[in-house]
Amino acid sequence: MIIMDGLEHQRLAVRARGMRELGIVLIFASMVLALFLFLPVSPDQAAPAPIAIASTTAPDAFADLPIDAKAAIVYDLATGEVLYAKNADAQLPLASLTKLLTMYAAFSEFSSSTPITIPADVMGLSAPHAFLPGQMFTLSNLARLTLTGSLNDGAAAIAEAVAARENTSIHGALAGAAAALGLSQTYAINGNGLDVNTAVSGGYGSAYDLARLAGALVALAPDVASATTHRTVEASSVGGTSFTIKNTDPMVANIPGLLLSKTGYTDLADGNLALVFDVGIQHPVAVVVLGSTVTSRFTDGLKLVAATFAHFAHVKSL
Repeated sequence: MIIMDGLEHQRLAVRARGMRELGIVLIFASMVLALFLFLPVSPDQAAPAPIAIASTTAPDAFADLPIDAKAAIVYDLATGEVLYAKNADAQLPLASLTKLLTMYAAFSEFSSSTPITIPADVMGLSAPHAFLPGQMFTLSNLARLTLTGSLNDGAAAIAEAVAARENTSIHGALAGAAAALGLSQTYAINGNGLDVNTAVSGGYGSAYDLARLAGALVALAPDVASATTHRTVEASSVGGTSFTIKNTDPMVANIPGLLLSKTGYTDLADGNLALVFDVGIQHPVAVVVLGSTVTSRFTDGLKLVAATFAHFAHVKSL
C-alpha cells in the first residue's frame, strides 16, 4: 500500500482543482462559440457573410403590410436592393413629385448661386405659389422654398431657366435629366407636375424611378433636400424680400434621419409621397408612395418607414 505524504496529497488536490477549472473554461468557451455561430449579431460587428445569412432568416417586416397606394417601393440606396415593392414599375401620374426632376435638372446645369428670375407667365398657375414676376433668387434659395412648399411658380421659373440654358423645351430639358439617370419610366411635360388637362398629367413615372431620383437629388443638392425635412423654411430674394414657407408634409418631425420629403397631389395623381431617410451611418433608404389618397399617402409612408426600421433591426415590427 502506498501512503502519500502531505505534500504529494496537496499537489494532487491542486491538479484536480485545475482540471475542473479548465473544464469549466472549455464549456464556457463552447457556449460563447455557439452564440456566435447561431445567433445574429449587430451589423457593425458582423462580417459580410453572417450579415447576409441573418437577413435571410429574419422575420419579414413587410409581409402583409396594408397600404392604400396603387404603387409603392422601399429602395435601399446604399445597396440598390428593393426591400419592398407594390406595382413598383407601373407608370403613374407624379403630380408635384415632378419637381424632384426639375431640381435635379437645375442643379446638374447650374451652381447653387445662379440667379433665377420669376417670369411673368407664372402668374396664371394654380396654387400654391408665393412670388411676383421679376423677383430674383439664387437657385439654392428658390429651390429650398419651392420644394418645401411645393410652389408651382418657383418650379416653373426653374424649369424655364434650365430649358433656356439648354436651348430646348422644358419637356426636352427634363427628358435629358431623366435619361442621364436612366429613368426609363419617367418623363415630364412641365416642371411643376400640374395636370395639363383632365386626361394628361404634367409628369409620369414609376415608384422605382422616383426612389432613385430622390436619392440622386439628395446626393447632388443635400442642402436643398435638407430644407424639406423642416416644418418651415426661410429664405430671401436677391432684393432682400424674406419668405417663410410651411412644409406640405406634416409628418417630417416623426421620421428619424430624414434627408428629403416631397409631397404631390392632383386630381389625376391622387396622393403621392417621396421620402429619403438614413437607417444608419450613410445608409439612405427611399420610400415612394404613388396613387394613394390625400391623407393615406402619409399613413402609407409611415407604415413603410416603420417596416424599414424593423427590417434592419431583424424584427417583425417595432
